[in-house]
Amino acid sequence: MKLGSLKEGGRDGTLVVVSRDLTRAVRATGIAPTLQRALEDWSNVAPRLNALAQSLEGGDADGVFDLDVQALAAPLPRAYEFLDGSAYLPHVERVRRARGAQVPESFYTDPLMYQATSAGFLGPRDPVRVTSEDYGIDLEAEIVVVTDDVPMAVTPEQAAGHIQLVGLVNDVSLRNLIPAELAKGFGFLQSKPRSALSPVFVTPDELGDAWQGNKVHLPLVTHINDAWFGAPEAGVDMQFDFARLVAHAARTRPLSAGTLVGSGTIANQDTATGASCLAERRTVEALERGEPVTPFLSFGDKVRIEMFDRDGRSIFGAIEQRIERQPAS
Repeated sequence: MKLGSLKEGGRDGTLVVVSRDLTRAVRATGIAPTLQRALEDWSNVAPRLNALAQSLEGGDADGVFDLDVQALAAPLPRAYEFLDGSAYLPHVERVRRARGAQVPESFYTDPLMYQATSAGFLGPRDPVRVTSEDYGIDLEAEIVVVTDDVPMAVTPEQAAGHIQLVGLVNDVSLRNLIPAELAKGFGFLQSKPRSALSPVFVTPDELGDAWQGNKVHLPLVTHINDAWFGAPEAGVDMQFDFARLVAHAARTRPLSAGTLVGSGTIANQDTATGASCLAERRTVEALERGEPVTPFLSFGDKVRIEMFDRDGRSIFGAIEQRIERQPAS
């Protein structure tokens, strides 16, 4: 089952069920007005949404329309929480090395995670607006899962049963603001603006055998200005699976339905698979050439993030965004 939200009906959008080939959709307002409302009563709502999805695929659903990705908001236009992990230690090791920092031993046994911006997500075709290129504009191609209500102190085995949806996120970073913020010892704030979500979220069963061990075993493909940038394998080099990440987030507090938990930037030890963020490529360049060569993003640049199944079909649709200057208010 694939779910999205139209840019209509208020801040939380209008819930739609989307066809597997991402070309058609039907409003699900007779079942739940928004995805957030659906997640809050998931055990009752999900079977009805799945029945509607089957009707859509079978050609007998009412109110079907051609899907225009431009009309889509983020599947969850706003969420109660976005907790972003950093489960790919090759990325952590390289980025910290670029800052002259060591990777603590605890990072290999205890997930790294921070509380990200969730009050508003960009849609898959919304521009990334930043006031200055001097901030060091970067993309971060990641996978995100969405939970129903998660009790406090769940085990990873229990947490796995609370993962209801999977999607993609461009976790935008302003790299040149990060060092000064981290030096304060209190975490990210200004260096982490709003992120963008994929056109649709899907239930794990849509991934077939690519969903194993609470990981997605497919490459995540990124292009910048239509040039291939990277396609690291998401199922490789992931130190902590999504069940472990959800359990970590819920260790001392319950998680509300609609919580997003991110994988962190996808990266492989094998640099031939490319990168999912510019900071990592620049670090590899610095290690190999003595200095980084690739610049951060500039106004007018275009980013595309997408994942394909084994038959080459887009699973979540593409996040495709242009970097733009934020006008003075």
